[in-house]
Amino acid sequence: MTEEKQTPLFGWHDANGGKMVEYAGWQMPVQYEGLIAEHQAVRQKAGIFDVSHMGEVRVRGKEALNFIQHLLTNDFSSMKDGEILYTFMCYPEGGVVDDLLVYRFGENEYLLVINAGNVEKDLVWIQKEAEAFDVTINDESENTGELAIQGPLAEEITQQLTDTDLSEIKFFHFKDNVTIEGVNCLISRTGYTGEDGFEIYTQWEDLEPVWKALMEAGKEKGIQPAGLGCRDTLRFEAGLPLYGHEISQDISPLEAGFGFFVKLKKEDFVGREALVKQKQEGIPRKLVGFELIGRGIARSGYDVVLNDEKIGFVTTGYLSPTLNKNIGLALVDRKAIENADQMQIQIRNKRVDAKLISKPFYRKNTKSRD
Repeated sequence: MTEEKQTPLFGWHDANGGKMVEYAGWQMPVQYEGLIAEHQAVRQKAGIFDVSHMGEVRVRGKEALNFIQHLLTNDFSSMKDGEILYTFMCYPEGGVVDDLLVYRFGENEYLLVINAGNVEKDLVWIQKEAEAFDVTINDESENTGELAIQGPLAEEITQQLTDTDLSEIKFFHFKDNVTIEGVNCLISRTGYTGEDGFEIYTQWEDLEPVWKALMEAGKEKGIQPAGLGCRDTLRFEAGLPLYGHEISQDISPLEAGFGFFVKLKKEDFVGREALVKQKQEGIPRKLVGFELIGRGIARSGYDVVLNDEKIGFVTTGYLSPTLNKNIGLALVDRKAIENADQMQIQIRNKRVDAKLISKPFYRKNTKSRD
């Protein structure tokens, strides 16, 4: 059995009440004060997350653009330096290897930020696909520390620690070589919460001073360290997918409702043929939002039933801390649900009525998203 890895902030979490759990082979804090308090801090003030378990893979070479065009579903041909795009990496059959962010440093250099649980699998896949291209692939995950500061006060708190004008960093853009508390960082206006905020990357050993400085700068503004628990409730409310739940090897991005990030008009990419066929023949399943009318919480994997027939399964379900409603996402048969406005969730030995509702469940309008 492999030993669980620790982030550069493990000691801080342990000393400051972080409840540690195993996640994707890492020791990570699931919560500190409590999921609800941390969730509300991010929605109302600011929360700070350790996300050093994420993977960072650098692609360099004269065919770097051609390679990522081949590897990924989005279209990077008009992308500018300093921009970030969200995308999928698919199998030839149309299922998802991973969802990721692509940072452009130049036509010959990109950074791929991949999910912690998929790092080893992704690397094998990327390196195999790269064999036909003049590129070099470098895994920088073990040397890169990463944190996320999220919430309406994130910019105000972070700005205290740098001379760089953070208001100039637009949503899904980044700046490299930004000095924060004397540490050289890359900072991007991105996140996984539905709120404004930043993700900050630096050398592994330099992350703790940045974390501590942000905690100190935000102390009077109500900043809270936040764990994996509220990271999941926040992304769920905002309609952001989690690998293995809303997307997977068996769930295509089209079924999950993320066709915007799949550019089928692109000349070619891995999985294109299968996804074109899926769209032409009719996408078989659909990701829907629902609210329970009866009592209970719809957990991941629970069956969805309509007219006594199983039509799908719950991908994520929670009592939403922001809306205070029992809501969820489910992947269901598209034709079966077509004219329905209700369905049922099999919760243990009973069926609970649920009404279909629109998603995302929560949307925050901020200046950075204009």
